[in-house]
Amino acid sequence: MLDLTYEPPKPKVISGATGDWELVIGLEVHAQVSSRSKLFSGASTKFGSEPNSNVAFVDAAMPGMLPVINEFCVEQAVRTGLGLKAEINLVSAFDRKNYFYPDLPQGYQISQLYHPIVGEGEILVDMGPGIARLVRVERIHLEQDAGKSIHDMDPHMSFVDLNRTGVALMEIVSRPDIRGPEEAAAYVVKLRQILRYLGTCDGNMQNGSMRADVNVSVCRPGDYEKYQETQDFSHLGTRCEIKNMNSMRFIQQAIDVEARRQIALLEDGKEVVQETRLYDPDKGETRSMRSKEEAHDYRYFPCPDLLPLEIEQAWVDDIKASLPELPDAKRVRFVTDYGMTEYDASVLTADVENAAFFEDVATGRDGKLAANWVINELFGRLKKEDREIADSPVSAAQLGGIVELISKGDISGKIAKDLFEIVWTEGGDPATLVEERGMKQVTDTGAIETEVERIIAENPAQVEKAKVNPKLAGWFVGQVMKATGGKANPQAVNEIVAAKLGL
Repeated sequence: MLDLTYEPPKPKVISGATGDWELVIGLEVHAQVSSRSKLFSGASTKFGSEPNSNVAFVDAAMPGMLPVINEFCVEQAVRTGLGLKAEINLVSAFDRKNYFYPDLPQGYQISQLYHPIVGEGEILVDMGPGIARLVRVERIHLEQDAGKSIHDMDPHMSFVDLNRTGVALMEIVSRPDIRGPEEAAAYVVKLRQILRYLGTCDGNMQNGSMRADVNVSVCRPGDYEKYQETQDFSHLGTRCEIKNMNSMRFIQQAIDVEARRQIALLEDGKEVVQETRLYDPDKGETRSMRSKEEAHDYRYFPCPDLLPLEIEQAWVDDIKASLPELPDAKRVRFVTDYGMTEYDASVLTADVENAAFFEDVATGRDGKLAANWVINELFGRLKKEDREIADSPVSAAQLGGIVELISKGDISGKIAKDLFEIVWTEGGDPATLVEERGMKQVTDTGAIETEVERIIAENPAQVEKAKVNPKLAGWFVGQVMKATGGKANPQAVNEIVAAKLGL
């Protein structure tokens, strides 16, 4: 946890006709394991391949084909659990979840219901300066993904692509600790951030490698506190699950829509039916998909093709020792080591690539100045041109060179912006460009003093005005900067102008 003082956010309250209601939310996030091969076969997991080109015999449920566990996927699950401060179960087991669907050729999904590989953990969800909530993670289990049914290629038939069949997923299940739509989206953002730092999931929601099932219920004020005291879920109201959410914006919209639907039912004297629903963003509504199944509906039983999974504590300890610095710790270090604000540290650590880029810029240089240039100049330009940090025309070494020239007084902030533009469009070494193009800042106080005296002598009326209103001294500063092509040291100019005017 961060070495900072936080207060929990207030629950989202919706006013109904019969009084106030509070939201209770839990999420089941399916994160695709970053692995080149599937959970139980050696088939590729490459996204965008031709349909049915990444399919092994076991994925297609060919008779006699047996699953073989992918050790790297197990390691990634353990790594994720450690990153979420969770308990690692040294013994876990796989079960068969039985249901029929065309894109599930085996007729069952291999998952972990009774004995997951990872137990309880936690995530600190940031909701703004000084505001956060600790969301408990109930479990993480490994399971194989299903394939994809395609219905829009021909009006008379459907197609099945088995490329995703057998891809390893981590299902990360939270406790019902989330109290509002914004908090739910922030939870997913923070979880994705941690997974990317760990390298266990790329978090690419548009490609389907991360998606969330959102459980929503409503209760009266005070009922959630009763649940916390008793752990009796009946205080939380009947929940409905909204499936396959892959957008932060849609997650928030769906929660709000579903909560209001449930409130309308309850206030009309009706019951909320526990079921699985889908969110339609075009109509702004959730609609029933199927009644909510319980475990017995899937006829879970231990998978006879896989022995219980046993791992050694020494192996877990080795994985723990290899964990990278995670975003919360990195944010605290940036604030402490570089003297920046917590907000700037949050911006810089939001993405692991951005944080690494900044550190390359700041190492051995003025960290606060480096942060200002990375956030305002670099990130601003990247956003304007819709580029990622990996595609930046200005490298960390080049931007670091610009920061260093500013710190040494070789160039002013204005010249630095001109230099940044040159490096962005033409490339080159900043120090060399400054020398070759005569961009070096004028620090010769004698030369600056001569220029100040000339401008004062040519503008006696302006001198008298400045003596009455010292703020007008800025006019002389501007004239000197203009006369020197912006190369004069601004601090020296201000000091000399003030002295010559007797201010």
